[in-house]
Amino acid sequence: MASIAAVLFGLLLFLPATVICDLASDRAALISLRDSVGGRVRLWNLTDVNKPCSWAGVTCSADKSTVVELRLPGMGLAGVLPPNTLGNLTNLQTLSLRYNSLSGPFPSDISRLTNLRNLYLQHNLFSGPIPDSLFSLTSLVRLNLAENNFSGPLSPSFNNLTRLGTLYLERNNFTGPLPDLNLPGLVQFNVSNNQLTGPIPKAIAVKQPKSAFEGTSLCGQPLNDVCDNGVGHEDKKKKKSLSGGAIAGIVIGCVVGVLILVLILFLLCRRKSQKGVGSKDEGRVKESDIEIPREKSVESLEKEGSGGGFAALSAKMKEKDKVEGNVAGGKSLVFFGKTSRGFDLDDLLRASAEVLGKGTFGTAYKAVLEAGITVAVKRLRDVSVSEKEFRERMEGIGKMNHENLVPLLAYYFSRDEKLLVYDYMPMGSLSALLHGNKGAGRTPLNWETRAAIALGAARGITYLHSQGPSVSHGNIKSSNVLLTTTYEARVSDFGLAQLVGPTSTPNRVAGYRAPEVTDPRKVSQKADIYSFGVLLLELLTGKAPTHSVMNEEGVDLPRWVQSVVREEWTAEVFDLELLRYQNVEEDMVQLLQLAVDCTAQYPDKRPSMVEVTSRIQELCRNSSQDQTGDIINEAEERQA
Repeated sequence: MASIAAVLFGLLLFLPATVICDLASDRAALISLRDSVGGRVRLWNLTDVNKPCSWAGVTCSADKSTVVELRLPGMGLAGVLPPNTLGNLTNLQTLSLRYNSLSGPFPSDISRLTNLRNLYLQHNLFSGPIPDSLFSLTSLVRLNLAENNFSGPLSPSFNNLTRLGTLYLERNNFTGPLPDLNLPGLVQFNVSNNQLTGPIPKAIAVKQPKSAFEGTSLCGQPLNDVCDNGVGHEDKKKKKSLSGGAIAGIVIGCVVGVLILVLILFLLCRRKSQKGVGSKDEGRVKESDIEIPREKSVESLEKEGSGGGFAALSAKMKEKDKVEGNVAGGKSLVFFGKTSRGFDLDDLLRASAEVLGKGTFGTAYKAVLEAGITVAVKRLRDVSVSEKEFRERMEGIGKMNHENLVPLLAYYFSRDEKLLVYDYMPMGSLSALLHGNKGAGRTPLNWETRAAIALGAARGITYLHSQGPSVSHGNIKSSNVLLTTTYEARVSDFGLAQLVGPTSTPNRVAGYRAPEVTDPRKVSQKADIYSFGVLLLELLTGKAPTHSVMNEEGVDLPRWVQSVVREEWTAEVFDLELLRYQNVEEDMVQLLQLAVDCTAQYPDKRPSMVEVTSRIQELCRNSSQDQTGDIINEAEERQA
């Protein structure tokens, strides 16, 4: 009995030591990683020997005995991962190093992580082939190697990963055929934009969309390229074109085609000549009144996206006034308040016009008047209210006066045309700023600018809501947040939602509409707050909510953000342009939480716009202080 007791006592002493030893080994591996690849992991506090579990991105088991998750996305990691580092985290289940600048070959010691279920290495600079050692990780459920420089063939040994549900390999340099993958649980799959060739295996083709294979030289379904005994569809056409019969047919067809074309041109010229004579005889409209060709209507101007002016609209409106018997001045611009009347309707219709874009309620133009004044003109469509109701609505909008609203300067109403005249915002919309230019020349939109835009838009909407419990915007989205030359936000299109018919705009705010909204003309203030929350998420993530399917999740933007925050580390959510700012993570997370609160499923769970504005204002104040601290720190570093 004494010997048994001694053995048990020895085991009790040994177990805690093992726990401490495991955690110490994990800590040493993490420190080695930190010293090798730098980035924001250098902010880890190393003074407490026993608490690597408190470091950002590190998750330990429930008993704090070992590291089970390492999530370091967008942390500025760079360089080659040292050997015998990650492999020492022997109990790791999730490893996320995505959106960094890590390079070199695939980390070979990852093959020692036999418990690994989730591996995210996308958007790095890894290169070379995928080692066979990867295929020993039979517990893998999600594998994402997209957007690297991996090369070489894809091994059939992927079939060893029998539990795999996600396999993303797009935007690499893989070559050769696509292996026949027999993975029954594979749901998410993408090999697009690689140098793969040959037919797509049927077992994969029936389960995956066309987008999973685009940008490759693969053939077969679901792509349109036909495979036929190794000869591509284009090769078959080339071979057929070499036959003498085909050449003769082409020559004869070309000759006939040229003859038909000449005949058509002759008939058109003759018809145009006759039409010109008739037009001179009628003399209905003087040539001086037409600044663009007579056959170009306003509709064609909108399709082309540019034009010389509103001449076609001017002629149309004059003709309508003549038919309806309107007296001179009966249909003119109605101005508001102290607006300078430096122009009238005729001046506006003679202005050179440029289409800015088509929106929910009509087409917007930039109009440059002869006097040098530049305004924005919105030509409304599908207006369903009476003239009296329209004018009452315009009077209400015209009285709205706030520095974060785009003021309505004037309007015009007739039975067939409704025009609104606004101040012109030279920097365009927030939507264009976020999504318009993704090329190398793009200027990153920093945190301070985004926070200031959010605050300005919030103030404008708060003012609207302060005009009464029934007053709402009804169409909040990033394309309706316009910017001055100093990037100050101005909210536009307020008060117009009630003017249009319910059937004409069923999808007009796709991605922004609150779940309880069924009639687009009846949007409550709480629904406005939901839309504003989506706009905040758009600012933080850089993703456009009008995309009904997100890249990996297949859900709308609020649900995607919530799923990533729940399953991944929060930094996964943010736009890459924001991850370079190291001292504002807490403010970004707080704004993210505010956006999530605004997009709550139930309206009574959402904050008021007053509260929203107050919370954003506090964040902007903190960011300003942080920025001052950054400047001081940089000065001290330069002196040192």
